[in-house]
Amino acid sequence: MTVRPPSPSPRAVPAAEPEGLAALPVVECKLYDPDGGHRHVDDLDAALASARTDGGFVWIGLHGTSARDLERLATFFQLPALAVEDAINAHQRPKFEQYPAMTFAVLKPVRYVDHDEVVDVSEIAIFLGEHFLITVRHGESSVVATVRREVDGDERHAPTGPGAVLYRLLDHVVDGYTEVVDAIAVDIEEIEEQVFSGGEADHAERIYKLKREVLEFKRAVGPLVAPLQRLVDGDAGPAGTTVAAEKRPYYRDVLDHLLRAADAIDGYDRLLTDVLQAHLTQVSVRQNRVAARQNEDMRKISAWAAIALVPTAIAGIYGMNFENMPELSTRYGYFVVLGVIATVCVSLYAAFRSKDWL
Repeated sequence: MTVRPPSPSPRAVPAAEPEGLAALPVVECKLYDPDGGHRHVDDLDAALASARTDGGFVWIGLHGTSARDLERLATFFQLPALAVEDAINAHQRPKFEQYPAMTFAVLKPVRYVDHDEVVDVSEIAIFLGEHFLITVRHGESSVVATVRREVDGDERHAPTGPGAVLYRLLDHVVDGYTEVVDAIAVDIEEIEEQVFSGGEADHAERIYKLKREVLEFKRAVGPLVAPLQRLVDGDAGPAGTTVAAEKRPYYRDVLDHLLRAADAIDGYDRLLTDVLQAHLTQVSVRQNRVAARQNEDMRKISAWAAIALVPTAIAGIYGMNFENMPELSTRYGYFVVLGVIATVCVSLYAAFRSKDWL
């Protein structure tokens, strides 16, 4: 499958002829006709010429693309160097960037791994020209494959151009946000129930982990609001055009779902903060109760030890068995000593009891 570059234009950068598509990590490459037909591309140069003549477009899907791979296509399609660098490096914020002859977009599909309570964020870099669409996928996401199946399997979903595919990608990504929002809500409700059920289990680690995942989710959703709002407002749209008035309600619907997801994420972030604070407060109260109980126990032990010290001390003194000890020959000395012990012990007990130590 050979790829022959088009005739150099004044803006083109001279470069060696790119290798065939077979040498690239291409998941799928098709030519889409205006009448809804599509076919696999064997010759990229011929496919682009056909698209320009008939009004169709070529869609190239890439996954696991290296810098060398994408630079081949960059030379062929004359892609902006900065956009190519962003597509290669990944880890970009969601955005729409307008160039003279194309649009570069970054979308962040997400999915929720429920058993691990992890928000898995992937990335799709999109190069959108008048007659071509290049999607570069990083991470695990089924969005691109789902949209391609839709446009390939049903003529009613046949795209009218690259901009229509971009809209479908955007719609599926935002729908994924809604699903993740609902999944996170279930876990947050479970955490709330556990925290306020009166149990003594430690939930701080789980709450903090989920809060961190919500923050990661927020980074994928929040930055997309502003560029999508510009499209709805009629600013520059895909490939430097403006979104037609009849198409804006569709983008407005996507924006509405995106704003709902963004608001929900903000609410979950605050709620998790409040739940974590409540949990830490409960832990602190329990620790204070334990400390108070320990102090009370220590007071009781100290009081009984003080009472027991009196007979122990006296018995110890008179148990030394010296022959010449005072009062050993006293007739009533034994009873006097017992009386002194009893009197002192009762006095100490009464004193400790009056102070609530016993």
